[in-house]
Amino acid sequence: MLHTFDRRAFLRAVSAFAIAPVSVTTAKVAAALFTTDPFTLGVASGSPLPDSVVLWTRLAPEPLAGGGLDPIAIPVRWEVAVDASFGKIVRRGNAIADPGYGHSVHVEVDGLRPDRWYYYRFTVNDAVSPVGRTRTAPSPDASGKWRFAFASCQQYEQGYYVAHRHMAAEDLDLVVFLGDYIYESSWGRKNVRRHEGPEPYTLADYRNRYARYKTDPDLQRCHARFPWIVTWDDHEVDNDYANDRAEDLDPDFLIRRAAAYQAFYEHMPLRAASRPQGPDMRIYGHYDFGRMARFYVLDSRQYRTYQACPEQGHGGSNHLDTCNERLAEERSMLGFEQEAWLSEKLGQSNARWNVIAQQTLMAQLDREPGPGQTFWTDGWDGYPAARRRLINDIAARRVANPLVIGGDVHAYWVCDLMNDFDEPRAPVVATELCGTSITSLAASQKRTDRWRSEAPHAKYARSDRRGYTTIELGARMARVRLRAVDSVTDPNSGIDTIASFLVADGKAGAEEE
Repeated sequence: MLHTFDRRAFLRAVSAFAIAPVSVTTAKVAAALFTTDPFTLGVASGSPLPDSVVLWTRLAPEPLAGGGLDPIAIPVRWEVAVDASFGKIVRRGNAIADPGYGHSVHVEVDGLRPDRWYYYRFTVNDAVSPVGRTRTAPSPDASGKWRFAFASCQQYEQGYYVAHRHMAAEDLDLVVFLGDYIYESSWGRKNVRRHEGPEPYTLADYRNRYARYKTDPDLQRCHARFPWIVTWDDHEVDNDYANDRAEDLDPDFLIRRAAAYQAFYEHMPLRAASRPQGPDMRIYGHYDFGRMARFYVLDSRQYRTYQACPEQGHGGSNHLDTCNERLAEERSMLGFEQEAWLSEKLGQSNARWNVIAQQTLMAQLDREPGPGQTFWTDGWDGYPAARRRLINDIAARRVANPLVIGGDVHAYWVCDLMNDFDEPRAPVVATELCGTSITSLAASQKRTDRWRSEAPHAKYARSDRRGYTTIELGARMARVRLRAVDSVTDPNSGIDTIASFLVADGKAGAEEE
């Protein structure tokens, strides 16, 4: 990693800011009496394996005031059943809502049967949580279809989460969220609702920001309906941050990053292996769904090389037509350790479909059509050597049916991926499906059309609609549907499929239905 920060000084600073978790072995454990609902943030599940899944909740009777609980550990009961009425309970147990982790609960339930739907709930004294539904992954030798949706970028102020309400009604096995679950900043035109406070910097701030988002009933509904796999992008911490560098070059940025990472862990259905260690948190990993699919969930923020050629006195992104630094071979979007891990896992895969779940548009995109080329340095265009290494590795390893999914750019893009985007005859190596935002504002369709005009590898581009993407993986093809709501400012908005694509088994590239 590229830390120039004195880590011993950082640890002293962390102690001073009191963001280190409290051990339940030294905290008082007490039964809590609630006068209001402690399950205001709902329930969730995720990280599915063939015999295991993570169940999540957080006790927060006063969600926008730090949770409203005393710093004591609280016992929580949990149950898993095969039916929604809990007539046949198959697993049950006790967990501790630790004040050091915001009274969040992460239960790794094992001993489950593969490829099965289950129902779960939590109880504290007489308080009972909403019922959630979850699903285990198929057994390693299973080959049935697998349906999932992916989404990203849900700026709370800019719209209602009607996309999540419609997603919850889909026939899905899984949701993959690709980052910008929260936004640290307030921005946008004609916003329909407000954040609970100013930009977060401390753990308490980030807890309240997550609580603001997770009190939304449509988001809760979608979490309770399916297991989720999650990764992050920049807004979970700070816009355009790279590794240990903030956009404004904040010298205390790692303190802020540690607070943000802990709050992310506290609010997501993640396994204990992802529990943060100060400013470091391992979130990348892979998930197998029988012989049908392997998902590679990447982290393109924590380990990346700083953006090339930033504006003077700033970190973060830039739009540039000339920047030799951008082309350097030693630049990495993922960090070389994660690059090596991904290469190894791709080479080991026997899955029919290999889904690379990452944050942003991977295909090259000239941001100023006309003579010359202008690239945005925060995305993969700022790391062309790293992109080329990945695409060449996919080709060299003959990875079966590689699908790259992404978000971040608040627009639908369907693209061919090749190792040289300036060579029209370069072979297509992988299929890219980039999704629009849940709510976040985007560039105009007119501008998007101009960008696409000089991107022959782009088969579709749409930035005027918000929503999500669904994919059904089958033995002969993958069916892709771009699902878009009519309006994010209407809480009762409808939804339709604005385009459908097919990706044939054994042939890279999507074709419109």
